[in-house]
Amino acid sequence: MSTHPKPTINDVARLAGVSKKTVSRVINRSPLLNAETRQRVEKVIRELGYTPNPQARALALGRNFLIGLIHDNPNAQMVLNVQQGILEALAGTEFEMVVRPVDRTSAMMLDDVRAFLERQRLFGVVVLPPISENDALARLCGEVGCRYVRMGSAELDDPAHMVASNDREAVRGATEHLIQQGHRLIGLIEGPDGFRSARERRLGFEDALAAAGLKLPRSLIARGNYTFETGVTGANRLLDLSPRPTAIFASNDEMAAGVVFAARERGIAVPEELSVIGFDDTPIAAHIWPPLTTVRWPIVSMARSAARKLFGDIVGEAREANEPTMLPSTLVKRGSVAPPAA
Repeated sequence: MSTHPKPTINDVARLAGVSKKTVSRVINRSPLLNAETRQRVEKVIRELGYTPNPQARALALGRNFLIGLIHDNPNAQMVLNVQQGILEALAGTEFEMVVRPVDRTSAMMLDDVRAFLERQRLFGVVVLPPISENDALARLCGEVGCRYVRMGSAELDDPAHMVASNDREAVRGATEHLIQQGHRLIGLIEGPDGFRSARERRLGFEDALAAAGLKLPRSLIARGNYTFETGVTGANRLLDLSPRPTAIFASNDEMAAGVVFAARERGIAVPEELSVIGFDDTPIAAHIWPPLTTVRWPIVSMARSAARKLFGDIVGEAREANEPTMLPSTLVKRGSVAPPAA
């Protein structure tokens, strides 16, 4: 049985009547070509069934076809959702994902990230909060020639380097929903220190109370760490108050699930005796009982958009320019909110 050698870049150049450099420019989506030449070369590539060598392309670009995910986030579900969004964006491309957790409290964090970027020769990175809020890290990416997109709960950078959500506005709307139901004594379990998301969500909560003329005594605020356990701890502290709150807003779904658990342990019915709202709309929100009213944070869509901003000009001309920068969060009403008991 005869075998046919795989077509090479030399074959494409010869049949298209162009140089190897021109073929390389077509493959790498260079803007330095006219449309007629590009179309002619692409036609030959299709007819030959030529497949570019990813190692050769990486050598030409000076970068590997790797998209990094850099994070220091205690919320495992959030990291999984971000990975899902990035992988959806990478589907059908030559790119792969690598994940690098870091310790934002370490004095060596920037040095560690620099070594990682230089060693892996990444094409680009998606950076999660809270380290996405670190301007020095963004400058570092620029210094080593690595593309970056920062994800966050507020605007952090120019549109080419950022994907954000409207956390403050969304939490204000969620809290207003509780107020409209008749709640006046509303507790808050906020997120951890150093997270912009925690601050934005607390500000939205405070905005809604201020607009309604309601006070927020310090006793109605409990500190959390975006984990189920800190939701339980925070809820127990708030439910020890007398009078206790008739509603609690928890800054993410994990903590909100902890609130529902703590209430059930005390024999407090949700939502008849205690209304609960979370944030994220992770799977746990729909799986607990009662199903959780929550703010849907479009984390998968944000991650997908962030990844596409990184390589849109490689896999499709000007594609990155069409990716949204601000993706709004929305309230999802389920079964954990009701008017306060008389």
